Amino acid sequence: MLELGFDDPEKLVAVAHALSTRSRVDILHLLNSRNLNVIEIAEALKLPVSTVANNVKVLEAARLINTELLPASRGAMKVCSRNYDDIHIALNEEKAAPKGAVRVYEIEVPIGHYSDCDVSPTCGMADAEEMLIREDEPSGFYHPRHIGAQIIWFRKGYLEYLLPLEVPKGARVETLELSMEICSEAPNYDNNWPSDISVWINGVKIGMWTSPGDFGGRRGKLNPVWWSDSSTQYGLLKTWRIDMDKTMLDMEKVSDVSLSQLNLAQSPKIRLRIGVSPDSVHQGGVNLFGRGFGDYAQEIMMKLSFTRDEEEPDH
Repeated sequence: MLELGFDDPEKLVAVAHALSTRSRVDILHLLNSRNLNVIEIAEALKLPVSTVANNVKVLEAARLINTELLPASRGAMKVCSRNYDDIHIALNEEKAAPKGAVRVYEIEVPIGHYSDCDVSPTCGMADAEEMLIREDEPSGFYHPRHIGAQIIWFRKGYLEYLLPLEVPKGARVETLELSMEICSEAPNYDNNWPSDISVWINGVKIGMWTSPGDFGGRRGKLNPVWWSDSSTQYGLLKTWRIDMDKTMLDMEKVSDVSLSQLNLAQSPKIRLRIGVSPDSVHQGGVNLFGRGFGDYAQEIMMKLSFTRDEEEPDH
């Protein structure tokens, strides 16, 4: 569930705008049961593809849907998936949150703010203006400049992040979501370069995704002008979701790891690790994108939904 209120007016306006036309509401309705590409949506709603594409951009900007470019017979196709089953808009600031109500805690963590790493070449990082460290020099990953990174790549190893767990005492976490733009790492780029990218939370491997390649051939929508056309250009936006029973990747089950195995109540932080296991079949590395690179204007996003046993006023 997406919770909205006066505490985040910009997000409230963005979502309200996204829901302000029948066409966009119809798109969300279509995505209720399965993911669809833009052409399939256009055919179902009997609308021009260009109209659907524009409406998809609005829904994506409001984070109501995710889109992913996947290979097609002619180039690539944009596949859409819905982010939320329900949206709750609270306009009464004084109203107490009812017992058992689902609340959402969301935080965006810059990709350069990792707390630990262990990487091997090819490796490097850049911000919107320049390379931050000497390319293929792992020692540079410990330089203080790493906090400004907007794209990070490495062939082997991992990055680890500490994420604050700011939920009320006694709250019960119902779901944990993590989303990031990511792909494989090849010299320059190679659209056919698989990599088994794994994600760990608090030391528990929640699952693995095989990235099909290190994507190039067109410029990433957000890439700065100085970034070379021959380098990695964009990734895919992937969303991991852990609930009481399982772990899903883009709403498809990938493992039986559940929230109870992550020991979230034992610490005020969450330890997130992203990397390639030494025993993986496809040792194809990782590219991780921030707001200034790739196709999606976001860093690593974490979203927790939780409930409270007692009624508490909203602030």
